[in-house]
Amino acid sequence: MALVTSRQMLLDAQKGHYAVGAFNVENMEMVMAVVAAAQELRAPVMLQTTPSTVKYAGLSMYLAACRAAAEKASVPVAVHLDHGDSFQLAMQALRTGYTSIMIDGSHGIFEENIALTRRVVEACAPSGIPVEAELGKVGGKEDDLDGGNGGYTVPEEAAEFVRRTGVDSLAVAIGTAHGVYKGEPKLDVDRLRAIRELVSVPLVLHGASGLSEEAVEECIGRGICKVNFATELRMAYTDGVREVLASDAAVFDPKKYGKTAMARVKELVEDRMRMCGCQGKA
Repeated sequence: MALVTSRQMLLDAQKGHYAVGAFNVENMEMVMAVVAAAQELRAPVMLQTTPSTVKYAGLSMYLAACRAAAEKASVPVAVHLDHGDSFQLAMQALRTGYTSIMIDGSHGIFEENIALTRRVVEACAPSGIPVEAELGKVGGKEDDLDGGNGGYTVPEEAAEFVRRTGVDSLAVAIGTAHGVYKGEPKLDVDRLRAIRELVSVPLVLHGASGLSEEAVEECIGRGICKVNFATELRMAYTDGVREVLASDAAVFDPKKYGKTAMARVKELVEDRMRMCGCQGKA
């Protein structure tokens, strides 16, 4: 089917008490693997690209790959700009045809974040494209994104932020981090519950790569409707390539190691979709 926006799939997840898996894709093979997993499990899915990924090949290149995969699938697929770092990039993604936009103003002060987010929301509204924002700061480092030690979302500020921006979904900081965890993260699920009580829009969990199944399920139980996975997909893909090259040094056809890499990613994505409880929800 054609690409869809993320609005209805997240509202359905909120109502059904599960989460949509959102997966960062770096190339054609990863797009194919994620959509194949969604098709296999009859799950809605979001394909994401970060500003760093966009710099590598361009918005139109990634959109074309996502659109082609979505048109062959019978499950809802959205393509999402993850951590859009400027109004200009958000508008480029909108004009290119992305069906979901994140603007991340969390590195600025509260009022600056509100102003930037509201500007993007107002620009996307006529096209019916939903906008995700972030309040608080998810820590860690991934690509060009450096969240440092992070900073927790204040529930009362979250309520004001949503009211003043009109944002469609909100990424919250409760102790997760981007990249690879060096230890077991301590998630503030009580803070998440407090945010859920004050905020009506779907809530998003970033930095889920490496979290335990129990931690993700608890966050979903406390109100998370979208869970982002990025780092571990890259690791799975690379492990697949290394496996083939290590077993046969004469291999030179990218399709041979690409198939193994895709299989690794597909297996991981299916596991994470089950973790999110979105299987059979398409």
